[in-house]
Amino acid sequence: MVLVVVIFDLEGKDAAITYVDSRNFTEPLFVFAIMIVAASRPILDLSSLLVKGFARLLPLRETPATYFTILSLVPLLGSFITEPAAMTLGALMLRDRFLSDGQLSSRFKYATVGVLFVNVSIGGVLTPFAAPPVLMVAGKWDWNLAFMLTNFGWKAAIAVLINAIAISALFRREIASIAPAEKPTGVTVPAPIMLVNSLFLLGIVVFAHHPALFLGLLLFFLGVSTAYQQFQGRLIVREALLVAFFLAGLVVLGGLQQWWLQPLLVSMSPDAVYFGATALTAITDNAALTYLGSLVEGLTDEFKYMLVAGALAGGGLTVIANAPNPAGFSILKARFEDETIGPLGLLLAALPPTIVALLAFRLL
Repeated sequence: MVLVVVIFDLEGKDAAITYVDSRNFTEPLFVFAIMIVAASRPILDLSSLLVKGFARLLPLRETPATYFTILSLVPLLGSFITEPAAMTLGALMLRDRFLSDGQLSSRFKYATVGVLFVNVSIGGVLTPFAAPPVLMVAGKWDWNLAFMLTNFGWKAAIAVLINAIAISALFRREIASIAPAEKPTGVTVPAPIMLVNSLFLLGIVVFAHHPALFLGLLLFFLGVSTAYQQFQGRLIVREALLVAFFLAGLVVLGGLQQWWLQPLLVSMSPDAVYFGATALTAITDNAALTYLGSLVEGLTDEFKYMLVAGALAGGGLTVIANAPNPAGFSILKARFEDETIGPLGLLLAALPPTIVALLAFRLL
């Protein structure tokens, strides 16, 4: 808002309006819609059933098996329900199931958030439509489902599993000390309500590039949730609004960053851009970074891969590094001291899983 006011003052009304109209706010609007629906009680209950079902297949006790599943399966589900939805689901399940105990160490909490942010950032690359950094370039560079699976997907899945296994083993004692899940009480969500919410979620994902359609579906969803309040729980409208405004701010500010980002990318070799993209992602949204890269003509296939892979790997280093991170931050911050997640603590916690992701994309 400050930037737009300054443009209005320096260049006039027409220049300010033209600049705002030139920005694409589809992603913030989409995140707003997907967060509200994905965090509804029927979707959370259905996701919990999937997590519990997968956890039962593992040769572990219930608590560590569930923890491992949330940090491995849920991020990979982001390739289908989108990364913002996966972040919302994973953060809510971790908050209510694993981070509510006041006796848990700060080190465990930060490590959990670091792995969640990194795994969600790389876990959505099995498809070309779920991860914002991929979404920004997939159409222009003709990256289809087969390309993503063969070049990114299987490598990301291995890195996600390694990170989840490592943190589960490192903090096995603290995880084991967490009390088993209590049996759910209160009103049970009927299967038809779960189906209806799932269809709304699917519709918003399918029409992710068409605000008039997915916002229309959101309005219909709000009507349904009002009619069946006893099954929906509290909708996280406030949290979704805060995240949407944050992302909209990135869109407005990002429009004036091309002057330094684009020349910097052009001057780099593929190897340099790989690690450079990871570092730059920490201070600018990775989707903005890959989008600016897509504006550069004549890039080699190797350069394109290195740019996107580096941006994906660095998506958990800071809150602003990846579009879904503010959603996880807003949900989980209440479980930390002073109700905030420190930037330095997050950076240090995310470094080990980031290194795993870098090695997987580079060496596999």
